[in-house]
Amino acid sequence: MHLERLITVMEIIAVAGRPVSAVEVQKATGLPKPTCYRLLQTLQDQGLVEAPSGDGRVVIGERLIRIALLGKSDVDVRRAAAPLLKAAAVQFNETVFLSRFRNSQVEIIHVETPDDPARAYIHPGLGVRPMHACSCSKAIAAFAEPEFQACIIGGTLKAYTEHTKTTEADLRADFKRIVARGFADCDQEIDLGIASVAAPVSIGNIGATFSVGAVGPIRRFGQDQRQAIGGKLIELATRVSGAIQLCNVAEV
Repeated sequence: MHLERLITVMEIIAVAGRPVSAVEVQKATGLPKPTCYRLLQTLQDQGLVEAPSGDGRVVIGERLIRIALLGKSDVDVRRAAAPLLKAAAVQFNETVFLSRFRNSQVEIIHVETPDDPARAYIHPGLGVRPMHACSCSKAIAAFAEPEFQACIIGGTLKAYTEHTKTTEADLRADFKRIVARGFADCDQEIDLGIASVAAPVSIGNIGATFSVGAVGPIRRFGQDQRQAIGGKLIELATRVSGAIQLCNVAEV
């Protein structure tokens, strides 16, 4: 009975999609006020709901989002994000991709391409990308804990091309630039003639778990173009985050 009541309270908070007060939860559940307050306190103590504004109103918590996200397959995430990525690919007229951070690695898990049949485009492929030499990885690494960044820098920094950053000073400076402008770019660091740009996708309070990016030939993806698309990817990342979280909450 106690577990059933806890689940009921979490469902009401999740469905609301906004911060809700204890009074609203109590009215929706019909539970006695003391019982409702105890349940909310238990959920807050366990990090399953949070009161971010400090006014007593609660939302689904970081821990619950993390639990839901860990159980979320790539298929589920792609289903939530694909329409947004496809619209961006059509808008940019370039390939757009989604990457996921797990097991200390970043993998490209979904790719959308332009609709223009006359357009030659770059397909980045799927799978793991180097943490130090790809925009999708660096967009996540730059916002990670210092200890994790130290692991990246202290590892083997393979030089894929003469443009790959392989020194601690270069990588730390690059991470700093990424944080300052909100997106990362890759200027022929993995393959000559190919450039990309990516922005981190933060999920709730658990940080950058995904990234969204665009890739194209360097003749079209010069510095100015990467700057312009980078700003648009920041906006796209916010929408993708919302789509993934909405998918998570709907299944909690």
